[in-house]
Parts: sequence; structure tokens; C-alpha cells
Amino acid sequence: MKTIGMIGGMSWESTVTYYQIINEVVKKELGGLHSARILLYSVDFAEIEQCQADGDWERSGEILAEAARSLEKAGADFIIICTNTMHKVVPQMQRQIQIPILHIAEATAAELLHHNIRKVALLGTKYTMTQEFYKEKLTAAGIEVLIPDAQGIETVNDIIYQELCLGTISDISREKYLSIIDQLAAKGAQGVILGCTEIGLLIQQKDTSLPVFDTTQIHAKMAAMEAIG
Repeated sequence: MKTIGMIGGMSWESTVTYYQIINEVVKKELGGLHSARILLYSVDFAEIEQCQADGDWERSGEILAEAARSLEKAGADFIIICTNTMHKVVPQMQRQIQIPILHIAEATAAELLHHNIRKVALLGTKYTMTQEFYKEKLTAAGIEVLIPDAQGIETVNDIIYQELCLGTISDISREKYLSIIDQLAAKGAQGVILGCTEIGLLIQQKDTSLPVFDTTQIHAKMAAMEAIG
């Protein structure tokens, strides 16, 4: 079994979910008392978030590259970053290590195509929704991406940072998200990407008739299967 290098802490709530899913998949596939071989490097999210707010992606990329180098030296066979937004700095990180980084947007694109989804709503941080580093992976796979309007972007982003990353789950916020999902469904979205690893704490398939693609679930399952080989 390969050893997974996990870069977590962004936020720690979703990192817990990654750890759980990966081990559940390994146990299901291999049976018995099997569990995953994992090395976890958990960063201080406050430092990363400050870099995001300041637009200092170079600095945040170096923090994660240092984590990746440490995991590689410790024996990791590949890296997963337990967050969507920070995949923006994957190219900077990959130049500094020899082992691969499993990209969350590429994993999600593959899952969408498997379900024949060609037009999808994307919810995530404002960086993930408005910048190209994530959407380009989807459009390269032939998938059209819809995002909320300006007010919706701010609503989704604020709930992520002010509530979900702090472990706060609100019914009012869930209704706001579902309203935005309905608006994007009306524009032709065939599914919705939960493109922030915390959103799955708030929105699940039972909450909406639109097919939900939880990137945490998708990414963690791919990592587990890659580890099993």
C-alpha cells in the first residue's frame, strides 16, 4: 500500500472528514483490520487565510511547498491537499517535489464525466469561484461552469469563512445555499459541485434534488484507491 501525504488544517474540520473517508474506503476494499498509511502535515489556517486575504499566494504556496517537501522526505508516495482553494498553488508546489499531487478539480471533473454532467454549478470560496485555476480544469474536460451572481458569491464565501471553518452549522445558512443552488439549476446546471471542503458539512444530497458532487468525498476516495493501487 502506498503512503498518502495529507496537507490539512484548512480547516481541520474537513481534514477530519478526509481521514475518516480514506480509512473507510481502505477497510471496505481490503477488509479485516486494514487502515490507510497516512502522513499528515497540518498547517495553521490563520496564517494561510491571511495570505489569501492579502493576495500573497506566493507566500502561501511556499508554506504548502514546505509541507509537501517534509511529507516527501518522510516517505509519502503522493500528496493530497485537503482544501479546494489552495490548489491554486499546486504548480508552485509541484516544482519543488518529485512525487505527484492528486488535483481535486481533476478528480471532480472525472466524477462529473462519469455521471454525464456537462453543465455544473460551482460553490466555493470567492477565489475558487471567480479565478481560473480551478474552473480551467473543468472546462478543459468539456464541462461548462456556472457560478452565483456577485451577491451570491459573497454570501457563499462569508458563510464558509465566518461559519463553516469555525464549525458553525446554521439552518439559515443552509437555506441561503439552497436558494443559490436553485437559481443556478434554473440556469441549466445539471449538478452542483461543493467546491470547498467545508460545504459538505452544511449541504448534503438529501437537501436538494440537484445531483451533489462533494469534492471532499471525491478527492478522499480517489486518494484511498490510489494508495491501494
